[in-house]
Amino acid sequence: MIEIKGLSKSFNGRVVLDDISANFQQGKTNMVIGGSGTGKSVLLKCMIGILVPERGKVLYDGRDFLKAHQDVVKEIRREMGVLFQGGALFDSKSVLENVRFPLDTLTSQTLEEKNAQAMLCLQRVGLESAALLMPSEISGGMKKRVGIARAIVMNPKYLFCDEPNSGLDPLTAVKIDYLIQEITQEYNMTTVVISHDMNSVMRMGESIIFLKDGKKIWEGNSDTFHHSGVPELEEFLSTKLV
Repeated sequence: MIEIKGLSKSFNGRVVLDDISANFQQGKTNMVIGGSGTGKSVLLKCMIGILVPERGKVLYDGRDFLKAHQDVVKEIRREMGVLFQGGALFDSKSVLENVRFPLDTLTSQTLEEKNAQAMLCLQRVGLESAALLMPSEISGGMKKRVGIARAIVMNPKYLFCDEPNSGLDPLTAVKIDYLIQEITQEYNMTTVVISHDMNSVMRMGESIIFLKDGKKIWEGNSDTFHHSGVPELEEFLSTKLV
């Protein structure tokens, strides 16, 4: 489980996160939704250590990520998997080499062991036949699946997905949603998904927080968010759903 408590972040006097607190449950897809500029990506970056908040705590199964000894910080980071927007693959590396990259940089396994582990992850996302292809030779949806394989190659406890459906056609988006949900349950991970795609929220929003102007306005799940009674959320939904 991941807990955030009183998280606040500002840039040049502009408050981007304002006292955000939330619990992200293990074995569930926990979604952070909101419009552009509401603080979603900043929250994610604070949670994984790219940005440092002015106030607050980020607890990984009780370990204070922001105040922990460097050895503990490294341990927590090794337990994270991140699916970046667009997949963020290395153009000069093959699909297999992209998936293997965390193992190359963080483990002392043999090449044979690393390749075997990377191939298992590619098999899990249905891309073992694409292992020797280059990113330029595969589709956008395949790149996302390669990104997922890379994110899980270290057997993480925590998975972060930043707009996983950005730029995908509707059918491919559905497949990526279900794949993330299946992997979350199989690995019993704590998964945090940043999204403004309401179809994704309906499909896999087991736990949802809604941000507006840097504040948490509402918390619930996909069964209740259409009947929240919160004007800000209802206005947001009216602009996203036809």
